[in-house]
Amino acid sequence: MNTYKITIIALLAAMAIAGRFIFQFIPNVQPVTSLIIICGIILGPFSAFLLAILTAFLSNMLMGMGIWTLWQIISWSIIGLLSGILGRLFKRIPLPAIILFAIFSGYLYGFILSLTNYQFTGMFWPYYLAGLPFDTSHAIGNAVFIVLLYPLISHLFHKYADQRFTIKNTS
Repeated sequence: MNTYKITIIALLAAMAIAGRFIFQFIPNVQPVTSLIIICGIILGPFSAFLLAILTAFLSNMLMGMGIWTLWQIISWSIIGLLSGILGRLFKRIPLPAIILFAIFSGYLYGFILSLTNYQFTGMFWPYYLAGLPFDTSHAIGNAVFIVLLYPLISHLFHKYADQRFTIKNTS
């Protein structure tokens, strides 16, 4: 991993943290999951994994740290790894497929975070079912953020990939 890629991951983390902070007044609507999916598809699973850890830890330093931070890292890391695997398996993924994956990721995130309640109370299903409206808003928010961000970010990242593999003749 070169410094240019690390810089891109740091910029994505800053975007995710700022987006999470800006949209905190809308429950479960945030660009974090969408940015992790985009990062995984284009830059690979390890980059998305790093982005998930950075975003969860640093944004929770601003918004409140707790046991849920570990579960957020786990859930966003799984989503990042899955999106990275999708990006490796399929070179060109149509936007509707990415939107469907983003919607699925909203529900997966909620499912994994609901395990925190099971960890403490031993009750999973009542907590999970009560959280489904929030998971739905997360899923819809993911779809909207993918539609808004994916074309722009993928264009910029593909420019990076083109520049990285272009050999310049300096002689």
